Amino acid sequence: MKKSILALFIVSALGLAGCGQTGPLYMPEEAPQNEQPSNN
Repeated sequence: MKKSILALFIVSALGLAGCGQTGPLYMPEEAPQNEQPSNN
Protein backbone atom coordinates (compact mmCIF):
# COMPACT_ATOMS: atom_id res chain seq x y z
CA MET A 1 0.00 0.00 0.00
CA LYS A 2 2.79 2.44 0.86
CA LYS A 3 4.58 1.68 -2.41
CA SER A 4 1.49 2.58 -4.44
CA ILE A 5 1.10 5.87 -2.57
CA LEU A 6 4.76 6.66 -3.14
CA ALA A 7 4.46 5.81 -6.83
CA LEU A 8 1.37 8.01 -7.15
CA PHE A 9 3.18 10.87 -5.43
CA ILE A 10 6.20 10.58 -7.74
CA VAL A 11 4.05 10.46 -10.88
CA SER A 12 2.04 13.45 -9.69
CA ALA A 13 5.19 15.44 -8.90
CA LEU A 14 6.65 14.70 -12.34
CA GLY A 15 3.37 15.63 -14.01
CA LEU A 16 3.18 18.93 -12.18
CA ALA A 17 6.82 19.68 -12.93
CA GLY A 18 5.99 19.42 -16.64
CA CYS A 19 3.21 21.99 -16.46
CA GLY A 20 4.11 25.26 -18.10
CA GLN A 21 6.94 23.80 -20.15
CA THR A 22 6.46 24.93 -23.74
CA GLY A 23 8.34 24.38 -26.93
CA PRO A 24 10.08 21.32 -28.28
CA LEU A 25 12.11 19.10 -26.02
CA TYR A 26 15.74 19.13 -27.06
CA MET A 27 19.20 18.95 -25.62
CA PRO A 28 20.86 22.36 -25.77
CA GLU A 29 23.82 22.41 -28.11
CA GLU A 30 27.05 24.10 -27.20
CA ALA A 31 27.39 27.64 -28.53
CA PRO A 32 29.64 27.75 -31.58
CA GLN A 33 33.06 29.16 -30.83
CA ASN A 34 33.35 31.72 -33.62
CA GLU A 35 36.79 33.24 -33.66
CA GLN A 36 36.55 36.72 -35.09
CA PRO A 37 39.72 38.68 -35.79
CA SER A 38 40.11 41.70 -33.56
CA ASN A 39 40.69 45.02 -35.30
CA ASN A 40 42.97 46.66 -32.73
